[in-house]
Amino acid sequence: MEPSEGFGALSAPPTAEGRAGGTTAREMPVSRDVVTIPEGELRRLYADYRLRQARSLLSLMPREAVRPLYRRAHGARAAASDPMDVILSFVERLMPLPTYDVWLADFRRHPEAHWEDLEGSADVPSPSMPATLDTRRVRISARGWNVHLRGFRDDEIWRGFIAFEDVGVVPSTVHRTALIFREDSLEDLRARFREFESASLEAFFRSALS
Repeated sequence: MEPSEGFGALSAPPTAEGRAGGTTAREMPVSRDVVTIPEGELRRLYADYRLRQARSLLSLMPREAVRPLYRRAHGARAAASDPMDVILSFVERLMPLPTYDVWLADFRRHPEAHWEDLEGSADVPSPSMPATLDTRRVRISARGWNVHLRGFRDDEIWRGFIAFEDVGVVPSTVHRTALIFREDSLEDLRARFREFESASLEAFFRSALS
């Protein structure tokens, strides 16, 4: 089955090692095979994966083969529907794509392959709809927080921000930073996010509260 960080905009506020704002932050151990990206985001990544597969198949088909396929697809959709949406949806249903559960298991085992697939696609997160691209867990002031990297591609540049989600509150409380990441690739964006130590993440958390 084909599956599928720079930090140039802002420097982390100066902090003492392991401390910021008078409290101590530390990384919480997270098993590498556990994906803590929110369920809704995972569902969206799966939908985007299906769309990429359908678009890839269409790009390989000769034009004369696409026309009759579109006529078949259009019969089941309203006339006002966008032609490309119609045929992509139809092709998705025809392809032997994995179910969500199968896709999710593969995403958890081989996340890097899925991110590489997304990097090379035209169907990437946009400024109006950023995606969660990585997640870490940090304890701040004796409370656990999921720290999400949320980003999108802006022309040829990947940009992003950090969102802090309180894991002990339902519904969860989320605080986000300004748009602080700017990198040439998705891989660089995620790598830069991973470089931050717990003290730096807490400093960003304090800035998100202000």
